[in-house]
Amino acid sequence: MRNPLFYAKILLFGEYGIIEDSKGLTIPYNSYKGSLKFNKKSTGKISNESIDRFAEYLEQNFGDEFDMEKLNADIDKGMHFDSTIPQGYGVGSSGALVAAIYERYAINKIDIADGITKGLISQLKETFSKMESFFHGKSSGLDPLICYLNLPLLINSKTDISTIGIPEQKEGTGAIFLVNSGAPGETAPMVQIFFDKLKQEGFRNTLKEEFIKYNNACIDSFVKGDFNPLFSNLKKLSTWAFLHFKPMIPQRLLDAWQYGIQTNSYYLKLCGSGGGGYVLGFTKDYEQAKLHLKEFDTEVIYKF
Repeated sequence: MRNPLFYAKILLFGEYGIIEDSKGLTIPYNSYKGSLKFNKKSTGKISNESIDRFAEYLEQNFGDEFDMEKLNADIDKGMHFDSTIPQGYGVGSSGALVAAIYERYAINKIDIADGITKGLISQLKETFSKMESFFHGKSSGLDPLICYLNLPLLINSKTDISTIGIPEQKEGTGAIFLVNSGAPGETAPMVQIFFDKLKQEGFRNTLKEEFIKYNNACIDSFVKGDFNPLFSNLKKLSTWAFLHFKPMIPQRLLDAWQYGIQTNSYYLKLCGSGGGGYVLGFTKDYEQAKLHLKEFDTEVIYKF
């Protein structure tokens, strides 16, 4: 078996907003990765059993789109997903698995080696959305899409997604970084909270008039490498999330979240659905931010 690696992903901007057609920006994160391997020992047993249940779902929902005979035979041989991507941390653990299964077993898979167009991206997203729904109840398909393409993606709307170049990293004092809340989160309950909030007219209005405005402005500034307006809008975005996404912010991070806004030393935002796992930090002075966040493990994902 070829063992292509599938890397983690980070949704820099667009969490929840992309459900309501805000822009989104997602990037690969190559510090974590996974691949399909064979192992009859206990180390791969839990993953093997999970893939077995996933295979049943694929057989029921995709007809003859996957080589189920080959997949089931490999599961019987002890195939599992050998991964360093932490589960429940918002960095695409299930997305990488979905991408790996698609790459290996889809009968008429879209081969990105021949080039990628918006039309092909849309087809892949639709397939991945249906596949990953097994794990989350409802999925946009974006996580497996970026894990499969391993390229930064700009989401303009649900039906308009394209690859995009982002500014090269520089050895400056600024950084985008992950903050570990100390415990995993569950996607489905957080998404349900969001949908419950959407039933309130006041929340729908502030999402469209404020959150989407700040989110889209952050993306535009980041892509241009224009960091002053980026941080101005990051403060507004972080403040808005503190007011309206508080149930999704890991409890242990609430004080740190507020402190960053009050001191302007860093700004935090959700990384994925929230509830636990990682949150994202943005700062112009990473060493100073680390001092304020010394209770938490942090890791840099982008320098400027």
